Amino acid sequence: MSKISIVPMVTDEDMQGKGYVHWKAWHETYTGLVDPAYLEKMTLEKCIDIAQRWPQNLMVAKDGDKVVGFVGYGAYRDETLADCGEVYAVYVLADYHGQKVGCRLMDAAFEKLADYKRIAVWVLKGNDKAIRFYERYGFRFDGTESEIELGTPNTEIRMVYDKHGLV
Repeated sequence: MSKISIVPMVTDEDMQGKGYVHWKAWHETYTGLVDPAYLEKMTLEKCIDIAQRWPQNLMVAKDGDKVVGFVGYGAYRDETLADCGEVYAVYVLADYHGQKVGCRLMDAAFEKLADYKRIAVWVLKGNDKAIRFYERYGFRFDGTESEIELGTPNTEIRMVYDKHGLV
C-alpha cells in the first residue's frame, strides 16, 4: 500500500490535483446516477477553477506528489441544524478505494470540526457505496431529503454523525 499523506490544499499543484480528483471521481461515481448531459458539463477545467476559487477548508490526500482524494468541511450551511459541522464533499480516486484514504480524509475533517456536537453530510440517493461508507463511519439518516437539479431532478439525503449517539 502507498504512503498517503493528508495535508491542507495550499499549492497550485494541490489545486490542480484536487480539480482532477473532483472531475474524475464525479465521473467514476455519478455515471448512471446523474443526467449524462450534466456530467458532460462537469469538465476538468471547471473543477480546477472551483479548486482555485474556493481553496478554504480543504484537505487533500497525496500519494507522494499526486493528489488522490480530498475533503471539504466547515460549518453547516443553514440554520436547520444548530451546533453542526458539515463534510461538504469527500472524494477518492477509484484506484485508491479500499485503502482507507476516505477514512483518513474523514478523520482529518473531524479534527477540524472537533468543536461541533454533530456533523452532517448530504449524499445522493442511490449512491449506495457512499451511503455504506458513511454508515460505517457512524453517520445515520435523519429523515431529511432535498431535491437538487443535476440536469434532471435528483434527491439528496442527509446523514448525521452525533458525538453523543442521539441521531
